[in-house]
Amino acid sequence: MRFMMMTTGGADAPLTPVQEREMGAFIEEMSRAGVLLATGGLDPRGKHIKSEGGKVTVTDGPFSEAKEVVVGFALIEARSEEEAIELSKRFWRIVGDGEGVVQRVFGPEDAPGA
Repeated sequence: MRFMMMTTGGADAPLTPVQEREMGAFIEEMSRAGVLLATGGLDPRGKHIKSEGGKVTVTDGPFSEAKEVVVGFALIEARSEEEAIELSKRFWRIVGDGEGVVQRVFGPEDAPGA
């Protein structure tokens, strides 16, 4: 199962050298195990795309309160939601205070009859 772990608030302070080493080791461990599929930070300015009545509009961001904006993500492969949550907890133990979301990602393999 794939899960998206997203950082949505807090955790905007730079990591200390100790935290950087711990995060580097955590990322390396997950990469070697084939758990970490992708990771990155997101530009909070983004673009808002809306389709309504056949008309598509594009508006420059940002759009949400800073605490609601997704600023970073990790796409992981986990055996269960519980495992994904444990990995997220490990992340937050390294970076400290902040907020995030863990959501299952569905793909073609999840379609009925697949």
